[in-house]
Amino acid sequence: MHAAPLGNLGAVSLADDDTDIFVALESEVRSYCRCFPATFSTAKGAHVLAEDGTTYIDFFCGASSLNYGHNNDRIKKHLVSYLQDDGLMHALDMHTTAKREFLARFRDVILRPRGLSYKTQFCGPTGSDAVEAALKLARRVTGRTGIIAFSGAYHGMTAGSLAATGSARARNAYGVPLYGTSFLPFESGPWGSFDSIDLLSKMLSDASSGVGVPAAVIVEPIQMEGGIYPASGEWLRRLREITSEYGILLIADEIQAGCGRSGTFFCFEQAGITPDLVTLSKSISGYGLPMSVVLMRPELDAWLPGEHTGTFRGTQLAFVAAAAALEFWEDPAFLAHLDDSAGRLQGFGESIGQADPRLQIRGRGMVLGIDTRQAGGHQRTADVQRKCFADGLIVELCGREDEVIKVMPPLTVDGTVLEAGLDILRSAVLGADV
Repeated sequence: MHAAPLGNLGAVSLADDDTDIFVALESEVRSYCRCFPATFSTAKGAHVLAEDGTTYIDFFCGASSLNYGHNNDRIKKHLVSYLQDDGLMHALDMHTTAKREFLARFRDVILRPRGLSYKTQFCGPTGSDAVEAALKLARRVTGRTGIIAFSGAYHGMTAGSLAATGSARARNAYGVPLYGTSFLPFESGPWGSFDSIDLLSKMLSDASSGVGVPAAVIVEPIQMEGGIYPASGEWLRRLREITSEYGILLIADEIQAGCGRSGTFFCFEQAGITPDLVTLSKSISGYGLPMSVVLMRPELDAWLPGEHTGTFRGTQLAFVAAAAALEFWEDPAFLAHLDDSAGRLQGFGESIGQADPRLQIRGRGMVLGIDTRQAGGHQRTADVQRKCFADGLIVELCGREDEVIKVMPPLTVDGTVLEAGLDILRSAVLGADV
């Protein structure tokens, strides 16, 4: 049963054979449209509207690019005002009022309260660009070339970031060998738990291990695409200790788990560690606009002017939206709502796990993973995703074989909408044929 259309999302206009143009003119590389076969037109909050009038609850959130929901009014008013005032739209890396406002707000609202003194590098528009910059800087600063990453990691699709990404499908598509990265098992994964920190210690202390001291270790505090595997605080602290001992830079990839998705602005702050470099993208702009940054300890800022550039490393509208989004992190009502919603989501996961003990439930904050490897695997998750979509809910899949249902409501989701979406998901998960 489809959810009822939203009355305030505008009129619907259908085109003849409305998907033919995508099939005829767009590359076969497109993916999400195959899972969600509708043509979307407008969106608000946790809802998206297709042009046939069907409304869907969005628990996908642009792969965590829309943590504050679609067309958030608090952010939108700043964007509209900036546009109406003919604000500068493109400036490369020149000084602008929009950039100044973001930097000041980010320092005062996010960095200083957490005792952080990072400098900020604005990269190209995607998270992959931030990872490329972080790896390049780590090699420049240390004079070493090696990188250590973890099995199940996802860091991007360009050469350097893809070299640190574990997915065989993504790596094979590159067409040539990828070099420079050694992989260790993550703390946990489909095989169970593994003491990768002990293995790393042995490798680094053994002159004949075949692995030299690397420039950096890059880690996702929560592996998202790998199957929703949160790293424990103890594991991250041990990783911080050993990287510090050997002078290895620690890069925290917070592109998908950051900006509040884990329940705190940075996921790593829950472990009480301070990475040397942090990559952010997706919801750092607050509105789904392209933006990515590298945060670095000031003494690591070894760039010469123009050594790492990009035409869209200073998207002014993204600065405006990002500064506005930081208002949420000063709002006690938002923080209380976030805690409440995270508790509801994780409580839902516990109830699903109790109803079907074959399911493995993992998550933190406002992300939940429902692992079906022992309960039907990818066939079951595909069935669940189709059933959810038919009933008016959009959810993504992740994991090695897309065997994990990834649930990511907006951080601002209304409690009634959250429960409605979870009811659809519960019915689809527990009613799916195995």
